[in-house]
Parts: sequence; C-alpha cells; structure tokens
Amino acid sequence: MDNVYIMTHPLIRHKITMLRDETTGTNEFRTLVGEIATLMGYEALRDLPTNDVAIKTPIETCMSPMICGKKMAIVPILRAGLGMVSGILALVPSAKVGHIGLFRDPVTHEPQEYYCKLPESIDQRTILVLDPMLATGGSACAAVDFIKQHGGVNIKFMCIIAAPEGLKKLQASHPDIQIYVGQLDRCLNENAYICPGLGDAGDRIFGTK
Repeated sequence: MDNVYIMTHPLIRHKITMLRDETTGTNEFRTLVGEIATLMGYEALRDLPTNDVAIKTPIETCMSPMICGKKMAIVPILRAGLGMVSGILALVPSAKVGHIGLFRDPVTHEPQEYYCKLPESIDQRTILVLDPMLATGGSACAAVDFIKQHGGVNIKFMCIIAAPEGLKKLQASHPDIQIYVGQLDRCLNENAYICPGLGDAGDRIFGTK
C-alpha cells in the first residue's frame, strides 16, 4: 500500500487509546482529537514544497526555506471532521478551510451530500481532507470525488481510526491520493461501526447523542 501511511508514533497510539475509552468526557475527547490531528499533520505535510528566500538574521543575511505556492486547503467532512481542524491550523495557521457536508443513510449506509464549499483556486492547493473515522469508505470517496470535480488534484486524506473495508475502498477508488491513518482497526460490525472503534466520533466531540 504505497499511498497508505499507518501511524506508529507512541504519542499518537497513546492518545488514540485514551480516545477509545468510554469514560473519556467530551472536553477531553475534543482536545485529544485536536492533538492527534496535529501529530498526524506533522507527518502528512512532510512533503510540502518550499522555496529558499533571503532573510536577515541578527547576524547576517541568508537563504532559508519557506513553504511556497498557494496556501493549503483543509477540508473537514462535516460534522466530525471539524474536530480535527484546529489541530492542523496549529501547524499551518494561514491555511484556507472548506467544508463538505455528508450524512450516512441509516438504511443503505451510502453518503448523501448536503453542503460543499471549497476555497478558490482549489486546483493549485495541497488539500487535506479530514474525518476522524474511515468506516465503509463511502463518505471519504464521495468527498474526494466532489473535490476532484471542483478541480482539486493534490489531495491527502487523514483519519484517526480506519476499518480495513473502508481503507480498501478509498484506496481502490482514489489510488492517486495519500491516505494517513492513526490506527487500523479490525472490522465493521453489522451496523457499519468500526470495531473496536470509539463509538460515534461526532457525538463524542460535540456531546450529542
């Protein structure tokens, strides 16, 4: 899986364990999601292009690298993806933020779109699509489809927990994107929830049922 990156850093694994715990409250859960996004984002953005620019230090003038090109775009899949945005903005405060709204049909489990707004010049940006959970892969595939339809090319997908079924589907549907996974779980159950998973990420981030 050349385009799939499974995180092995002990800090990420430790924080994901805390996320899984059913006794972890809303505030702590929300904080952990942001922290994990920052740690994963450090890896996902490792290949951002840079140009050397001239700067003057207190000692002398030198050439030093800065990120080049259009500012990157962060695109969370609503609503759970919103929980990861602050973690990436901590790394790249100048990034533009778009939104894709999808919900899963409770019967067919297929994604339904209700909102899509992306930053301008999306074709010139590095795009980081965020969703804490990659379950069936339907929402992730649909989100990447929408971005490509709007001209997006350099796309990365980042999730905290993935099921093998969803990862396989996303990779097959979009073999040209990079996929970053915090932890790969065992399987989906009959209700298309990830096992062992961590429950409904959106409900736990926002304190809803």
